[in-house]
Amino acid sequence: MNEWHGKKLIKQLPLWGILVSLALILSFIESLIPFYFGIPGMKLGLCNAIVVILLYLSSAQEALLINLCRIVLAGFLFGNAFGILYSFGGALLSFLCMWTVYRTGLFTITTVSIIGGLTHNIGQLCVASAVLENVNIFWYAPALMLAGAVTGAVIGVLATELIPRLRFLFIS
Repeated sequence: MNEWHGKKLIKQLPLWGILVSLALILSFIESLIPFYFGIPGMKLGLCNAIVVILLYLSSAQEALLINLCRIVLAGFLFGNAFGILYSFGGALLSFLCMWTVYRTGLFTITTVSIIGGLTHNIGQLCVASAVLENVNIFWYAPALMLAGAVTGAVIGVLATELIPRLRFLFIS
């Protein structure tokens, strides 16, 4: 690692800590909101706004790192091992798809977020199917796709409003 890269890393560590903390706070707030529509594990996904914002203002590596740290910490603080496993499955697929469509430059922030919401649910269903050894779990897919599209749109609109206001934090 060259000297410039090391200085940049040290300069970004406090911001990363703040972002992980914010994601944890959003995860905690989300755990307090009674958002249940008959589907186990359905959540608003507020902390995904941070991932979308980081994709646009920072880098894919930082977005993924912050999200994975948040998943592990939130899982230990507010969940369990299965929650961490399901979150990893959803987060990895969601991130890969969002990053792919973001890189094309053809989609709006809201569309990228909707794709993230949809694919997050698909990833979680795949993990649940493997863990439970039951493909019938995919009967939840239509309801989860609708929820993923709606929450993805809300997160996308939120990110669209926040990105111009937060750009100053990421200017080196």
